[in-house]
Amino acid sequence: MAKLEVKDVSFSYDGKTNVIENINIKLNKGEIVSLLGASGGGKTTLFNVISGLLTPQRGSVFLDGEEITGKHGKMSYMLQKDLLMEYKTIEDNIALPLIIKGEKKSDARKRVGEHFSEFGLEGTEKCYPAELSGGMRQRAALLRTYMVSNNVALLDEPFSALDTLTKDDMHKWFLGVMDRIRLSTILITHDIDEAILLSDRIYILGGNPGSVKNEIVIDEEKPRNKDFNLTERFLNYKKEIISML
Repeated sequence: MAKLEVKDVSFSYDGKTNVIENINIKLNKGEIVSLLGASGGGKTTLFNVISGLLTPQRGSVFLDGEEITGKHGKMSYMLQKDLLMEYKTIEDNIALPLIIKGEKKSDARKRVGEHFSEFGLEGTEKCYPAELSGGMRQRAALLRTYMVSNNVALLDEPFSALDTLTKDDMHKWFLGVMDRIRLSTILITHDIDEAILLSDRIYILGGNPGSVKNEIVIDEEKPRNKDFNLTERFLNYKKEIISML
């Protein structure tokens, strides 16, 4: 059984013109799956449907076999911006969703504190967001997402705001931590290289209304070789994707 499944989903904001149409995707346990396509292809709308923020006119969303169509709070959703509150410490930013759900602050702090080392955030517990680099802020945002994820996360271009060198470092870190925590993840990206490097599978979205045009399996062991993006195999994947876009 797939961890997450989207079946025959179509959505329209005005009830007449579909933004996405007949979308079918699956996410298996521990996978990283990318949604790749040009802006305006309906990727963010699809995320909002999966997360329950929007209810589709047609189709269903299933989590562990249970229908969750239109039900929010079933999985975590991380946006491009880290959305850390500048007046709260890093530990309190990460603990905030747990506190909102009713946990005592002391218990929430203790629970998130157990993961700071795993996410490379040790020593930042009492820091404020302004004291952290962009990459470290994104690590904190991902840990916050993980803490309330129900083992499934939706990441909407989480690395797009980072400079190239920081993004390269984050990609390596991300693959390492994901290999350890096995968080089933769907990732929106416009970056072909990023999709190939991080994903087990890639869905190519396009058209108007947006629909799944192709699916590509990245049949490479993880964690990827540090020079994987310089290999002929990587280039062949890239050529194949470009031909589909």
